[in-house]
Order: sequence, then structure tokens, then C-alpha cells
Amino acid sequence: MKHNADIGPFTRPSIFHSLRMIIQIYEIQTPEEAEALVTMGCDHIGSVLTTEAGWRDAGIKAAVDASRGHARRSIIPLFNTPDTVFRVIDYYQPDIVHFCEALADARGISPECEALLRLQVRIRDRYPDVAIMRAIPVAPPGRGKEVPSLALAEMFAPISDYFLTDTLMLAGPAASFDEEQPVRGFVGITGRTCDWGVARDLAAASPIPVILAGGLSPENVREAVMATRPAGVDSCTRTNAKDADGAPIRFKKDMARVRRFIEEARLAGASMPMP
Repeated sequence: MKHNADIGPFTRPSIFHSLRMIIQIYEIQTPEEAEALVTMGCDHIGSVLTTEAGWRDAGIKAAVDASRGHARRSIIPLFNTPDTVFRVIDYYQPDIVHFCEALADARGISPECEALLRLQVRIRDRYPDVAIMRAIPVAPPGRGKEVPSLALAEMFAPISDYFLTDTLMLAGPAASFDEEQPVRGFVGITGRTCDWGVARDLAAASPIPVILAGGLSPENVREAVMATRPAGVDSCTRTNAKDADGAPIRFKKDMARVRRFIEEARLAGASMPMP
């Protein structure tokens, strides 16, 4: 991948890739859950703003503040209007702002990427101490060539500080990628693994840390780390509490599963072969 040293992420030494496996947990919307994750030693604690109209949420602000000074605080806005994004950063004062647009459709790279690149440049200029995490969509297992993941990563690398690989759901060749996502227009919360071969290629080539996401659980995180050798791992759906029918409950964590996930990820990170 090409890298511009003048604006690239390695001009920001506070987030250099370390030997410690980064463990990131989403979607934390209450201070009580944030405090529990701090106690478990979670590195990145992420919260989600689901609507632009509801960008100012006192409960989520309390969750972000609860981990201040103990873990890196991340916010995903499920919108990208620049002025509103700036208000979000000013209000929540996160360590990381995380964008997860789908970036691709059945025709290839989305035209929306140009505006998203400009937004990240503006954030970098206006908030030099806030890191930018960019989700890179990756196809499900066996379909990696159908999504231009590496090309997208090369495009966003100079103005991102972390990548997160997440699963972009695909249907038939005539279907819209957008219609297949749990949240239209965005990648994530599928509970499904992505193509680990593509994720490994990205982790090996990227000039910035790559966090693996997509269907990770206490049961498979060690295997995922060994297969992809990322800088970190992320869990959302597979560490959520479940309802009476066994379906994951959004915005409510199963803390026993979170603890197991962190333990398994730490063990995997400690035994991962050095490059």
C-alpha cells in the first residue's frame, strides 16, 4: 500500500502498533457496562449513535465518560453529515471516531467514498488528537474477491489510524449490497465471520493497525487470531445477551461472555507468531 508520510497515520506515535493485542467491545451504551469492561481490562470501548437526530445522548455520554482515562473511547455515528459529526466529537470528546459505511456496492467502490475521504481529512485537520477508525468491508468466507477490500484500504490508509475488517453481507449478483446489511448503508452487526484470507492479507499489508471484527466470539477468537494475525479483535453481536428465543439483544452485553472473550483474545495474542 502507498503511504504518504506527510499526512499518514505514522506521524501520530500515540497509536503505533504495539505487541499487545487490542481488544475492542461494542455496543456499550451505559456507564455500568463501561465500568465493567474497564475492570476486565478492555482496551477500546465503543458506543453507537443510531440516528443523526439523536446524536446528543446523555446516557451514552455518561458511558463514554465512565471509561475516560482507563480505556480508549470510541464513537460510531451512523451518519456522516460533517457539521453533525463535528458536534459529536465536541460533545463526547472520544479518543476514536469510527466510520463504518459499506463503501462498496455491486458495481464496485461506491462514489460516496470521495465525500468520506474529504470528511476524514477535515477531522484530521480540526481534531489532531482524535484517531480515525475506518471499517473496511470484507465479503463472507469464500467470496472475498467480490468486494474490493484491499483497494478500499489503500484509498483510506493515508487518513486513517486504524482499520476494522467487518463482514459485508452479499446475496445474488443482481441484489443490492445495501439491502443485505442489518443497518442499511453500513457494515457490521451481522454476527457472521468475514473472509479471513482477505483479512489476513490486509493485516499483513496495512501500514496501520488492523482490528478483526465480524462474528467473533469466545469460541472462535483464538482461531481467528491465528488465521489472520491482526493487531486487535472486536466483538459486538456474539458477546451480547440473548432473549428467550436465543437471539442477540442489541445494546446489552453478556458480561460472562465478554470476560471469556477477553481471556481468549489475550491468550491468542500472547501465542501469536511474531512477524
